[in-house]
Amino acid sequence: MNQQGGRPTGREDDWWGQLYGDLTEDTGPTAAPDSLDDRFASAAGAVNQRSGTGAPVPSPRAGADPVERPPTFPPGLPKPPGFTVETPPADAGPPPARVPEQPTPALPAPTTPPARSLDYVGDGPPTYAAEPTALPPADPDDLDDLVADTVLDGAHYGTCTLRAVSLRGDSARYRGEPRRDSLLTARFGTGDHALLLVAMATGARATPGAHRAAAEACHWIGRAVGRSHARLAEDIRAARRGDLKSGLHRLTDRSLGKLRASAAEQGIEPEEYAATLRCLLLPADPECRTRVFFGVGEGGLFRLRNGEWQDIEPRVTDASGEPVVGFGSLPAETPEGDRLTMDLGITTPPSPYEPAPEPLREPFRFRASVARAGDTLLMCTGGLADPLRGEPELAAHLTGRWSGLEPPGLAEFLADTQVRVKGYADDRTAAAVWEAQ
Repeated sequence: MNQQGGRPTGREDDWWGQLYGDLTEDTGPTAAPDSLDDRFASAAGAVNQRSGTGAPVPSPRAGADPVERPPTFPPGLPKPPGFTVETPPADAGPPPARVPEQPTPALPAPTTPPARSLDYVGDGPPTYAAEPTALPPADPDDLDDLVADTVLDGAHYGTCTLRAVSLRGDSARYRGEPRRDSLLTARFGTGDHALLLVAMATGARATPGAHRAAAEACHWIGRAVGRSHARLAEDIRAARRGDLKSGLHRLTDRSLGKLRASAAEQGIEPEEYAATLRCLLLPADPECRTRVFFGVGEGGLFRLRNGEWQDIEPRVTDASGEPVVGFGSLPAETPEGDRLTMDLGITTPPSPYEPAPEPLREPFRFRASVARAGDTLLMCTGGLADPLRGEPELAAHLTGRWSGLEPPGLAEFLADTQVRVKGYADDRTAAAVWEAQ
């Protein structure tokens, strides 16, 4: 065929006749077998010829009957009319074994944070904050003069358990003043012959060296008791009350006398470098339950017995004998019989040949008592004694806290003693002794 559409004129057009001529038979299914098995055998033979091996390749349908699969329909879709068969694929394996359901562990109930310890009792919250605000000023050349805000101690000997604490008052914490209270706990001796001493002192109010005077008072009485502990322990076990009172009175006067001498060395008045002093002696012998208190100055001595507080602070004995400076009153008449009817208020000048009278001293306090099983003995300074006497809720709170079978731990004891009361913001120092039941 040429481009002008003429008839074929040469051999170059024979291919057209061969393809589209009338004599060419129509294509259709070949007469040779053309099944899946036949195609597999043909491919296997070609592979064997290429690899050079004559091993026959088994037919995948050898000896197996054709399996007719029923029609399937995608699950989850609506089936057309007449479609009732829905089977999984033939190669699906056996269903997985059922795993027993594990019980879901119960989640713990949400716990609320532990409640804070009681902050205060009484009509309302105290004026100052519960936590320290300001630190006392420090001298870089005298750092030993610094006093910690809180001191905590404890021990267990014989049948008694001791807890002791001294903490700065709310007022001093707010104003940045040092703690005027001082605490000393010491053991002298060993074994059952040991003697425990708890000493606490409070420096004079509104004096710059109050904390130093309190610490010095505890130091002097501790040294005096330590040097005489063997004799004191023997007197306690033998219940020599008279000897104990007189001996401890001398030791106390001697210690406070050194405090007055220290004031003279500093060139200040004795009242400006003074301190109250309260002490407790506890023998370590489990067979001896005698507890000895002695000291000078205000404070408190209480006993918790059978759920009730007892105020056992020794009372100062009334003055007796001839009137002396600071005690008693003038007599009604002179030894010659002249009655005094008028006081002109004229002060007699002191004689240059007589020493000036010493200032009035605090009376000595002493008490020795035998404890019972389950008793709790509390010795404290005025910072805790005053609110304990003045606020019934504080006494009730401590009764509930300290009436258990076991004494509180150090942290619990600290929390108990710092429960505040409005109107009482002084330093607190306390020592409590629990008797085993």
